[in-house]
Amino acid sequence: MSSSSDEEDTDLLAHVLLPVANEDDALATARALELYDPAHVTSLHVVEKGEGVPDKTPVEQSEEIAEESYAGVRTVFPDAEDHTAYARNVVEAIFDAADEVGASAIAYRARSGGRIMKFLSGDMSLKLVTNAEIPVVALPREDADE
Repeated sequence: MSSSSDEEDTDLLAHVLLPVANEDDALATARALELYDPAHVTSLHVVEKGEGVPDKTPVEQSEEIAEESYAGVRTVFPDAEDHTAYARNVVEAIFDAADEVGASAIAYRARSGGRIMKFLSGDMSLKLVTNAEIPVVALPREDADE
């Protein structure tokens, strides 16, 4: 890079979108990201909605899980913003949220699951890293057996 303004324009960690599933996941994911010292963090919780079918969990319960997740992220990043999305397709919701908040990158920690679970779920990690329009950072897991 030739100038400091070029560096500012391409700072991967200027504004990181951090998708989180629950409080434990949020804390572990935030701790994994902390090592990289991002400038700004927005945590995201996607409330999965069923179109024409009952939701997996009641909306009130999902919103409570979201709030607990945000609190987990804020233990590591006190100034983190939060963003809640309501969608059927989690990966698309992550991409939409990244665009809405102006994220420079999406950082996530892959969740456990065997080959059958990945096949049945369509492997969200694969979709996330191959279809994103901004960089996606796969954070290391503390324990590979999680």
